[in-house]
Amino acid sequence: MLTFDEYQQRVVAAMRQLPPRAVDLSGAAAGEADLLGLMTAQPVRTAVALPGFTNSAMDGYAVLAADVASAREDAPVSLPVVGEIPAGDTRSLKLAPGSCWRIMTGAPLPEGADAVVQVELTDGGLQQVQIREAVETGRAIRHRGEDVQPGDEVVPAGVRLRPRHLPALISAGVDEVTVVPRPRVAVVSTGDELVEPGRRPGHGQVVDSNAPMLAALATECGFEVTAVRRAGDTADAVRSVLSEVAAEADLIVTSGGVSAGAFEPMKLAFEGSDHFDFVKVAMQPGKPQGFGTLDGTPVFALPGNPVSSLVSFLVFVAPAGRVLAGRDPQLPTVEAAVAERWTSPPGRQQFARVVFDEDGRVVRPIGGQGSHVLGGLAGSQALAIVPADTTEVAVGETLRVIPLEGIA
Repeated sequence: MLTFDEYQQRVVAAMRQLPPRAVDLSGAAAGEADLLGLMTAQPVRTAVALPGFTNSAMDGYAVLAADVASAREDAPVSLPVVGEIPAGDTRSLKLAPGSCWRIMTGAPLPEGADAVVQVELTDGGLQQVQIREAVETGRAIRHRGEDVQPGDEVVPAGVRLRPRHLPALISAGVDEVTVVPRPRVAVVSTGDELVEPGRRPGHGQVVDSNAPMLAALATECGFEVTAVRRAGDTADAVRSVLSEVAAEADLIVTSGGVSAGAFEPMKLAFEGSDHFDFVKVAMQPGKPQGFGTLDGTPVFALPGNPVSSLVSFLVFVAPAGRVLAGRDPQLPTVEAAVAERWTSPPGRQQFARVVFDEDGRVVRPIGGQGSHVLGGLAGSQALAIVPADTTEVAVGETLRVIPLEGIA
């Protein structure tokens, strides 16, 4: 039997980052989210200066600082207002000494002006304005290129793109960005007893809840789901479905057919294969696992019990997919204190379903820890990681915990 760490390291080490590809920025500019969550494979360098023109940082009056050097509250300087410059004004304007332009935030500064007096320091006049405070040269001005110059790096390589990166990308004057693509995941559940969601199962049948759950997990992790299929309990049926989905997938996830029973379709499908192994892992839940390749596509064969499938996906498939996507393989964890005692099987690393107390700092087990118990799974908020050498989790002990919210 392999330890949890041995098996996780084995499957993660088998992964290779997907080849980078260039993505057109027009989709992001139109509000589409194709780039979000992807890792930059190359630095993004701006092709233009930002800002692209010298402009006003405030609503006020564009002036020569020397013209208002003597201004004070009890002796304001009066200047004629030549006109108004709104944001978006494309005219080429000039400022004559002894006058001013009324200007809005973001509007281009007229040639000759070297400062902006904010409107709060004036009487707000439209034809003639009283300026009650002197300003220094450069006050409230954003100079062309003061943010970035052409060729400057605006987003480095190895950054996972978030909404906050879009303004820099879209303003940089580049047409595309090179990223690591989203891993394509195909999900296949096995078993003649399965019926599709929405159908009422007959005697001996169960609704296939694993495939929708695994597909949803893949989506939440930032992967692209390319197929959700079911296969019967024969080797031929399994291999036929897997071969079909492999062409459009970077990774295949199956559920069921990996235990020690007489009719285990995943084992039958890969019996004698040099590219597939079925092992036992010292963990609870999720002891039976399978991993290999089909036509070069990695295949994770997960156990069929729903809790086992979910845990196995999070601790094996998600890290593998993150490697394909160019990301850190490990899911984020937090530390939490134990608020209620429970037991853990000897020699097996346990992933216990738990809930947080109101302060989010202590955890309690929820429901039975059996791999078939769905009520506790639905109500759980995290997986508490109990080391293999721990048989009793004591109150006050600190554990590493994988939150089930926001796992992307």
